[in-house]
Amino acid sequence: MTVRMRFPAGGTVPVADLLAPDEAEPLTVGDPRVVDFLAGVSGRLLAPALARRHPELGSLGFFLRRRELLRAVERLRGTLAPDTLAFPRGRVFHVPPANVDTIFVYSWALSALAGNANVVRVSPRSAAAADAVLEVLNAGLAEADPVVARTQLMVTYGHDDAVTARLSAACDLRVIWGGDRAVQDLRRHPLAPAARDLTFPDRSSFAVLSVSGWAAASPHRRREVAIAFANDAYWFDQAACASPRTVFLVGPAEPAERVRAEFVALLDAAVRERGWDVDAAMAVEKRVGAYGLAADGGVRRMEFHRNALATLELTDVAATPRHWLGAGTFPFVTVPDLAELVPFVRRRDQTLTHFGFARDDLVELARRLGGRGVDRIVPFGAALTFAPVWDGHDLLREFVRLVTVTD
Repeated sequence: MTVRMRFPAGGTVPVADLLAPDEAEPLTVGDPRVVDFLAGVSGRLLAPALARRHPELGSLGFFLRRRELLRAVERLRGTLAPDTLAFPRGRVFHVPPANVDTIFVYSWALSALAGNANVVRVSPRSAAAADAVLEVLNAGLAEADPVVARTQLMVTYGHDDAVTARLSAACDLRVIWGGDRAVQDLRRHPLAPAARDLTFPDRSSFAVLSVSGWAAASPHRRREVAIAFANDAYWFDQAACASPRTVFLVGPAEPAERVRAEFVALLDAAVRERGWDVDAAMAVEKRVGAYGLAADGGVRRMEFHRNALATLELTDVAATPRHWLGAGTFPFVTVPDLAELVPFVRRRDQTLTHFGFARDDLVELARRLGGRGVDRIVPFGAALTFAPVWDGHDLLREFVRLVTVTD
């Protein structure tokens, strides 16, 4: 059983080499050697030349800034009781998805910050942004303490059950990102009795747009909102778990129709300006998805503006799809108030992006939902901004073991 080393960069190595014990001084929670390395990576990711080639890496660069890393550690320590200590969990095996090709860095970085030894499987199908991140990580090793290269490993291999089983059996925590089927397939490989899984399965997300809030916004602000929504939706081809798939217009029906028309026009302009487009195969996929939804009787009207943008007017909230319809496909539903969404929300719903609502309205919605669905309520433009609390999990806390000492 062999894998290809991606970080530290190298050739093909036996899986057993990944699992060899490190006899050096172990890492600690918030280890300065890891903080120094990640902060150096942040600086490289924020370099203008790389930012121009891969703008999506800018958010990752900000996430890894020294100040943010230290703040995360302090926040963890601030949640601990006086008699509780935090230690690394051990070895963590990460299996991220191929379609969101930088997500592995976020979870790996927090696990490394917690002092864990990590093995990350980078998919053979990962895109250029993942390769760019790996180049940055390897460049940073020249200035890093050698413990980073010994304990933080990223590898690529195909769908090899034997390799996955070996890595699973040797880990203390397995982190699985992907669809429900991917989670179920990986769970076929047993863990050690004391180990456990942290899973991020299929999720769906949606947006809410206040009709009165839109009317109160200036024309300039409306354009900004449309651009922010485009960033949420079109990065990763609207396939990320946090990408909005349906837009709920909240307010009276007649002005809502005018808001929808203006919002779609501004969204189309934003997409054209950014140069986002979809190829012919994706355009066909979108039509198949849209007509399939219409066949179920839930679509009142649909419009294919061009390959990059399709809109569907749904008959009611119950017709809202939770599956991906193709990049740039947006069902719209008009509801009188946010309370109408409470019966609709399910556990698989992750992110609600919003514009035009007072904070009290959003807090009241969260209270009504009672934690049974929607883990994040964030403004337009922040859907894909990763945070240490994700899918309802405080990740840094998930990556540590807690030890209590009493006298």
